[in-house]
Amino acid sequence: MSERTGYQVIDADGHVVELPSMWEEYVEPAYRHRAPRFVQDERGVAAQLIGDGLTGRLAVELSERSAAGLEAVAQRTGGWDPQARLRDMDAEGIDLAMLFPSMSFFVCEAAEPELDAALCRAYNNWLADYCGAARDRLYGVALLPLQDVDASVRELERTVEAFGFRAAFFRPNPYAGRPIQHPAYETLWDCAQSLGVAITVHEGLSDTLPTLGRDRFENTASLHVCSHSFEQMAACLGLLQTGVLERHPRLHFAFFESGCGWLPYWLQRIDSHFETWGSYFGALRMKPSEYFRRQCFIACDPDDEMVEVVARKVGDECIVWASDYPHPDAHFPGTMDVTLATLRDVPEASRRKILGENARRLFRLPA
Repeated sequence: MSERTGYQVIDADGHVVELPSMWEEYVEPAYRHRAPRFVQDERGVAAQLIGDGLTGRLAVELSERSAAGLEAVAQRTGGWDPQARLRDMDAEGIDLAMLFPSMSFFVCEAAEPELDAALCRAYNNWLADYCGAARDRLYGVALLPLQDVDASVRELERTVEAFGFRAAFFRPNPYAGRPIQHPAYETLWDCAQSLGVAITVHEGLSDTLPTLGRDRFENTASLHVCSHSFEQMAACLGLLQTGVLERHPRLHFAFFESGCGWLPYWLQRIDSHFETWGSYFGALRMKPSEYFRRQCFIACDPDDEMVEVVARKVGDECIVWASDYPHPDAHFPGTMDVTLATLRDVPEASRRKILGENARRLFRLPA
């Protein structure tokens, strides 16, 4: 329990940093020569080579443009050193952290589904060892080889049963041409619901996956603005409109790293279309916003000034807090100072939910 707040603080979206040595140690020998490694492309731009394909260039470019951010990340060794992370969490008053990848965001762009599956297994094995430093405080989010739904089901079952992972990670972009609401994922939703784990929707800045806004902008920052909000909004719409939540009433979904301010507008707009063109919404028995309130969550950043509006318009039970540690745009050190200043107009009971109680419910974490 945080001494600064008087209640438990859960970071719903922190990140690890995968060093190149991780792949050398954890990838199965048959795939090791095709594991991710950093190279330069034909223009001299840093990129990640996975198999025969280059990816991660846009993400690397944004980091390289942020000199202050790179300096901060260099000081935050907790991305790969769990003991250093725990010290940083203690200094800020963070009790628990849910852990997402950094450059492993892009293993889904491997051309071969078998390579994708092998890299997911390697990453999840490494993440489990990382969390082993404090299993009551560090919780892994499974990386799934979503090009192959059956392989994803097997990997989700393995990571939950063997490692105690409490969630799975999903990019909102289409995998293998399939949007998140595609019927092919029904077996995965069934599996997640039966295991009692959440599905987290978290965007990255992709080089190759279809991404909203790419046909309009070449500027990397503009692409980042579009991808992290528009892709999440599209995923939210797809899940609500097609009845995924109706068919899986115990399954939790969460939308991360896109800010929370779009949510009131988006739910109101979807509801208005449901009322006007309800025949396009399948067999929904409630308003789309009611499904969201029942089963979905959205993350606010430390400096997200829209959180008070979202809590008032949508409700304070659907918001969780995320640090984004240790990425260049994270506020570290001082993330709790920024967060508490942002939440200054939010009632105390709501702050307690946003900073911890909602995340505990989302991920079904033990008391």
